[in-house]
This record gives sequence, structure tokens and C-alpha cells, in this order.
Amino acid sequence: MTPKATGTAGLDERITGALVGAAVGDALGGPVEGYASEQIAERHGGRVHGVVGPWNGDAWRTARPIAPYHKGDGHVTDDTLMTHALVRVYAAVRDHLDAYAVAEHLVPDLMTTPRWIPELEAEALPLQRIFLAEKWLVARLHYGHVDPREAGTGNIVNCGAAMYMAPVGLVNAADPARAYAEALDVAGAHQSSYGREAAGVFAAAVAAACAPGAGPDSVVGACLALAKDGTRAAIEAVCDVASRYSDFESALRPLRGAVAPYDTVGPDYRSPSLGARRPSRLHSIEELPIALGMLLVARGDYRHAVLGSVNYGRDCDSIATMAGAIAGALGSEVPHDWAKTVAESSRLDLHAPAAALAEVAREVFERDVRRRRAHEAAFGELAGT
Repeated sequence: MTPKATGTAGLDERITGALVGAAVGDALGGPVEGYASEQIAERHGGRVHGVVGPWNGDAWRTARPIAPYHKGDGHVTDDTLMTHALVRVYAAVRDHLDAYAVAEHLVPDLMTTPRWIPELEAEALPLQRIFLAEKWLVARLHYGHVDPREAGTGNIVNCGAAMYMAPVGLVNAADPARAYAEALDVAGAHQSSYGREAAGVFAAAVAAACAPGAGPDSVVGACLALAKDGTRAAIEAVCDVASRYSDFESALRPLRGAVAPYDTVGPDYRSPSLGARRPSRLHSIEELPIALGMLLVARGDYRHAVLGSVNYGRDCDSIATMAGAIAGALGSEVPHDWAKTVAESSRLDLHAPAAALAEVAREVFERDVRRRRAHEAAFGELAGT
């Protein structure tokens, strides 16, 4: 199983593949988020192979711990809401972003502009849906007036910032080092420690996947070249194990075993350990290493990588979001029936954000070329060359 047209896919196709792929992965993982792979198999009479309904059926409105969110039936979650919000920031700024762009554009968007929220089946402010780690942005930046570059300090350390960094990688397509640096700056408003590091590495992975001729191995190589501390160690450990498997079913337990020493949440996802989500140079979020591992197991194939991520369980909507974005950026085709169902059920145009971001990416690249040439001329004059 290999990505289709990996070597020939252009910028627009890769950006569309990444953003649509992320949204579809998110929607497939949403209804089984928080459960172990064994629980998922028991609940669904086997593995999940596409869009499924809510875990608690028609009782989703009141069933704990999910209520009041309608997870399932093709509804995207906060991962996609935040990703699309970041695309809108790029569309407004039309240049590289930093932590100040989060304060000046992203936070007002979350606070003031009602949008259709699929899981609430209503138009509402995005702030009413996002998780506590994302509400932190509003509390710290809008109400606390904290320096945006330092606002992430003190937040719980999770995948909250990483899960929506695909647009950073796409604007910096084929330049993983630049994507890594930009995502670290943007995520400084949201996260610290290994949560912020994961944001940088995920953006780098998406940027690396956009390079002509890229494949799962080159993506992982780019990540390992940039990642630091526990994040690098976790990716290395998981990907080493993943390289021995070619189907997700047999890889589920080995991948969990590989990431467990770096994961602070612990074996019971709904009952986190005392040290869960605390800053550390030794640990890593679970989601990114597993997403990269599934990408390797699947040999870059979108369907296989996303289904492996979904059936892994735990924070599987975010794992599938990341795996879907990277596989889509590689050029692997997102199943049309999945994308159609998710778009219709979520009442979202999944292609419009991609078109907007592709336009911005071209503008930013042209501006970067002008800036680079101006620097080259100035340095050449200084150096007498």
C-alpha cells in the first residue's frame, strides 16, 4: 500500500489532502475517543472500518463522560475547529505567524464569531466547544493580558497545540525546519514543554510530507532531525517498533508498549496518573509518535494509517487527525465516501479552507523569496562578494 501519485501531487493537492485528511481522521476517531482498543472492538463487534455512530447511541445527549457532545456520525471535533480557525488567521495575516497572531486573531475568532458546531448540532461560539487546554488561550491572552510568547506556560501539557498545527506545515511546505520554528513560536501562546515541542514536530512532519518524492521514512527522518528530548526518544522508539509491522491490528499493542515509558497519562486514559500532563524533558505526548508509527505501518496509505489510529483508541481523534494530515500531504488519497459523509454531516466545506491556505502559501513563498534575495544582496555587499 503506497500513496497514490506521491511524486506528482502539486501544492494544491497536498494542502487539500492534508486538511481534508485531518478532518476525516478526526471525525472517524471522535466516537471512540477515550476508549481502549479492546473496548472499541467489543463495542463495535470488531474493528472500526469507517464512520460510526455515537458510543452511547441515541443517549449521547446525557451519557457521561461524553455529554453533551454528539461524537460520531461523521461529526468533526475541536481538532478540526481549531485547524480551520488557524487557517482563518493565515488568511487574515497572509504571512508567517507568531504567538502575537494567536492573541490578535485566533482568540477573537474563538470568542466573538458564532459558527456551526457539529457536536453541538447548533450554531455557537467555538469557545463553547473547545477543551479546557484551549480555553486557556482566552483566559490567559484576553483576560490575563499575558505576553503571548509566554502564555502557554502553566497550561496542562497535552496535544492541544499540536493537533491544529498542520496549516503551519503547509504554509512552509517542503521546509520542515522553518515549519518547526514557526509552530514553536505560534504554540508558545498555548503550550509549554513537550506539548509545544510536539506542535513544532508535527508541523515539520506535514512540511516534510509535502516535499516531492517524500515518503513515510523521509517524514520520520525529518522529525528525528528536529525533535528534542522525550519527544525525539518517543518517536524513535515507536517508529523502530512500527517498522517491523505491515498491518495495524498486530501493531496496536506493540506501539502502545513502545510509547508507554514516555506517556504521562498512564494505562487508564480516563483515570490519568498523578504525573499526567506535567512539564518534563523526559516525556512526550502520546498522539504524535503513534501517528507517525501508524504512518510507517501503513506505508503511507491514508486509509490504513487512519484506521490504525482510530482503532488504537485513547486520544484517537487527535492521532487520526495527525496521521490523516501527514498521509494526505504525502498524496495518499482520502476516501471520497468518507470525506463526503463528514462534510455533509458536519455541514462544513472541507475544501474551502484548503483553497484559502494554498493561496496564502503561494503569497508567503513569494514574499520569502523577495526577503531572501534582499538579504543575499545586502550580505554580498557587506562581504564584498
